[in-house]
Amino acid sequence: MGAALALALRPGLTIYLHGDLGAGKTAITRALLQAAGHAGNVKSPTYTLAEPYTILLAGRPVEVIHFDLYRLASPEEFLDAGFREYFNENTICIIEWPEKAAGVLPPPDITLQLSIAGTGRDIELQASSNQGFECLDRLKFAPNL
Repeated sequence: MGAALALALRPGLTIYLHGDLGAGKTAITRALLQAAGHAGNVKSPTYTLAEPYTILLAGRPVEVIHFDLYRLASPEEFLDAGFREYFNENTICIIEWPEKAAGVLPPPDITLQLSIAGTGRDIELQASSNQGFECLDRLKFAPNL
């Protein structure tokens, strides 16, 4: 799913990832970044809160910021860190645990809800903006049924 989503990305997207610990939020982000051409390590930003990556979309470099807000003490901490500056038309922001910065995060274009289902995962995608709907319209994914 991460690889399929990588092909549908456009700059300016804000993507929220919801799910319990171990549901696969970092794994889907890792798959997305690697499918988008990032060749290096993709680590969870649990302690740094944010990790930047550069990928190529349509031959143009685009910055992706992967946030993991699990350890955020309050929404104000998100603002104090200056993270809002990353949310713009040129950057893709992927946020794990967005509820930790409720009220200060920009709204999502796409929300992914991940849950453990036996030995696999269930993923629900929901668009909440025109840009999010356009991204999901571009999505090509053939699930294992």
